[in-house]
Amino acid sequence: MPTDERDVFNYEQLYRQLEDDGHQAWVQSLRTACEEALHSDRHGLLPNWLKFLQQIPTPHKPTWQVNDGRVIVPQLQTGEGAFFKTGSSELSNDLLPKKNPDPAEQPLQPRELLKQFCPWRKGPFEIGSTLIDTEWRSDLKWDRIADHVEWRDRRILDVGCGNGYFGWRMLESGAQSVVGLDPFLLFVMQHEIVRRLAGDAPNYVLPLTDACLAPRLNAFDVAVSMGVLYHRTSPIDHLQILRESLRPDGQLVLETLILKSEEPTVLVPQGRYAKMRNVWFIPSPSMLTLWLQRTGFRDIKTVDVTPTTSTEQRKTDWMTFESLSDFLASGDPSRTAEGHPAPVRAVLTARRK
Repeated sequence: MPTDERDVFNYEQLYRQLEDDGHQAWVQSLRTACEEALHSDRHGLLPNWLKFLQQIPTPHKPTWQVNDGRVIVPQLQTGEGAFFKTGSSELSNDLLPKKNPDPAEQPLQPRELLKQFCPWRKGPFEIGSTLIDTEWRSDLKWDRIADHVEWRDRRILDVGCGNGYFGWRMLESGAQSVVGLDPFLLFVMQHEIVRRLAGDAPNYVLPLTDACLAPRLNAFDVAVSMGVLYHRTSPIDHLQILRESLRPDGQLVLETLILKSEEPTVLVPQGRYAKMRNVWFIPSPSMLTLWLQRTGFRDIKTVDVTPTTSTEQRKTDWMTFESLSDFLASGDPSRTAEGHPAPVRAVLTARRK
């Protein structure tokens, strides 16, 4: 990996923590996997993103906070002494507004800059005076989960974490550290922007999937999987991986689409579900409980069941593509566009046996 990439995406503090816990072999494989995922040829804009990140000044101490569900970090610098201006010879025009009368002199304003990294799906965030109104009101989901988990002093694994929004909420609730996994480099980039402005906080997003987790890892106090299970061709394998990531008696937080039924059954969509191609299995709560029992969990509780509405998921200026209203049948919000039951999501907690 080129030096600048290693310096920008710096996971050394996390690696040292894991090595101190006795996971030296896993750290070695993590280093290799992250280096491969962050090679410049993996994404056309990655070299420009790296140059941009290198110019963000990091505060000497953490300066982030949460207010009314928004993760708040300081203002991006602009104007005199700005770390990023339009027309910079270091950056591609792909990161710049298309219309600028004098690009050599005009600073890129924070809102314009952050817009270059759309779509923003999880949030909300507030950077200075710029509110990033994300597609998902993730604060609503957090409110349904937070009181059912002991976060304080825990080491957390968050699989499919997106841009790390929930990691900030976990730290706010007292978590010792959060290791997020998400293979989409745009979301990793969004997290790095926030993390650099927020200061050196132990909220990490690695550009990986749960396939990077070593067998019998036993490394985390809490494992979180939200919006992932139904995308797995083998949900049983996913649950087993999560179990082995946990220390004995560790807690699982599982949030997923469910089929509302009293019977132990599962929906296997033929084709798409809510216009998503990669939805494989949507179980009923009782079927999901059975899966958890069979994969080595106990104390299984369904702590929340909530239909997804346009209050929680919708188009915004920060995510202008299709969203929930486009995924539902015209004139019948109780069905998806394909005729399946509309999305209902459940949160279950369990303990590793």
